[in-house]
Amino acid sequence: MPRPYDSSIRIERARRTRASIVETARDLLLHGGYSAMTVATLAAAAGVSPQTVYNSVGNKAAVVKVVYDQMMAGDDAAVTMSDRPEFQAIFEAGDRPAFANAYAGWVRLLAERAGPLLGALLAHGTDATLLEFTATIEQERYVGTARAITGMRDRIGLPEHHADENGLPWLIDAVWTLNSPDCYDRLVRRRGWSPTEYETWLAGQLIALLD
Repeated sequence: MPRPYDSSIRIERARRTRASIVETARDLLLHGGYSAMTVATLAAAAGVSPQTVYNSVGNKAAVVKVVYDQMMAGDDAAVTMSDRPEFQAIFEAGDRPAFANAYAGWVRLLAERAGPLLGALLAHGTDATLLEFTATIEQERYVGTARAITGMRDRIGLPEHHADENGLPWLIDAVWTLNSPDCYDRLVRRRGWSPTEYETWLAGQLIALLD
């Protein structure tokens, strides 16, 4: 009688191949820049065929997005950022200043994780693929900001000067602007601030908005 087919070995092999491709892509992007990483150079560096890259991850745009997502998350688990314990812990704050400090720490964490990659990518901002990538992550960041501020409103409440119908959208827009990767890049990479100084500055700006 034939033995039943065990797909777990094939699945694990595919997972390892994908992980190796993504790790190699991250190294190429960080050290060689966006233009240096093509599907062909990635495949050669990872020791696989270009078709394997396409089958495991996708085209160059897909590879960049996966690298970014994993650097932001700190792992490859299929858990959205807003469902992660670090994000949920922000809402343990008992008042708006405490929320501002906790949120600033969260933004700093994400910026430290993905900042080096974004710095390497943004230098090639006229590339059509990168423009699409930037638009995607900006929208994702806006959704995340909206969840954070809406969650704060539901648990703690908004300050009186943001209590009208325009207050919440205005506040989300303002926080979305403050937590932008460009702010982190300008202050930390270009001006030489430490991540701690950036976090302190961001918390102060948020407290001024929220309290």
